[in-house]
Amino acid sequence: MRAVLLDKFGPPEVMRIASTATPVPDDKEVLIKVAATSINRPDLVQRQGNYPSPPGESDILGLEVAGTIAALGCAVSNWQIGDRVMALVGGGGYAEYALARADHLLPIPQTMSFIEAACICESYLTAFHNIFRLGRLEDGQTVLLHGGGGGVCTAGIQLIKTLCPKCRIAVTTHPLKIDRVRKQGVDLAIDYTKTPDFSQEIREFTATQGVDLILDHVGGSYLQNNMNSLGYAGRLVIIGVTGGISGELNLACMMVKRQQIIGSVLRSRPAAEKAAIIADFRHRALPAFAERRIVPTIDRIFPFEAVVAAHHHMEEDNHFGKIVLAINHQICQETV
Repeated sequence: MRAVLLDKFGPPEVMRIASTATPVPDDKEVLIKVAATSINRPDLVQRQGNYPSPPGESDILGLEVAGTIAALGCAVSNWQIGDRVMALVGGGGYAEYALARADHLLPIPQTMSFIEAACICESYLTAFHNIFRLGRLEDGQTVLLHGGGGGVCTAGIQLIKTLCPKCRIAVTTHPLKIDRVRKQGVDLAIDYTKTPDFSQEIREFTATQGVDLILDHVGGSYLQNNMNSLGYAGRLVIIGVTGGISGELNLACMMVKRQQIIGSVLRSRPAAEKAAIIADFRHRALPAFAERRIVPTIDRIFPFEAVVAAHHHMEEDNHFGKIVLAINHQICQETV
């Protein structure tokens, strides 16, 4: 099969498409003929040498795929060859074929294309798990999401507005993306270049009460402002550290306000935990995609051969929504 391989770590140009052995599924896995995958921020970090694959996972980049099942492990009984599926994978997505555990698959609704399905399993599962399962967001509460325009944030907005429509949503974003964020229906869009201390606007927005939940991918540099933005019994869920791995914290204030800080990474979770997240998502969220109440926000689709350009596009940070890599053009055209 053809796959994106790395001879060394570094800029996008270290990636090349070359032939490599097609993987063989074990008892509990399936082999997927990949139609499309998506570019995610962890792919860039792995390409730079700072995010190695978990033990036992493929070193090929790519954390989600959409396609059709090409082969089944001998213990797989609830899927069939030819089924249209999307999958969360620990690696291997940038290739013509990829392995996935059978319990890490989701069926692609008939109303959804392969291109759209390639957007689901990393960003939407990340948003769903951290907002609703770990963050315990309830309808009528107030939430702050950082990174307006990114895949996880756009997914989070859509999921909240669908599953908890009475919630109020605040988002921090770049000024070039602020109008599009507002069009998603958020209640407050904060230009972080003009308002680095976003906690001031959050306090005004919430009449000094603070928000119930924050989903943050920045980390250290946002820690104090995040805590200042949280209300009593508020939860801060940290899913990234693009702004550093450390920051000062007023423990006394945190204790008095009964606040919680939760760290979360999806990729390195045990397989059984991922399966439970996927099963919950299938039950609670997937029907909204099948009914087209949620449609993935796609920024741009790149052909497989343009993977270097796709990574440059994400690094420029001007995208809004998901960046898709079409691996097999023929399969991608066999859509809804």
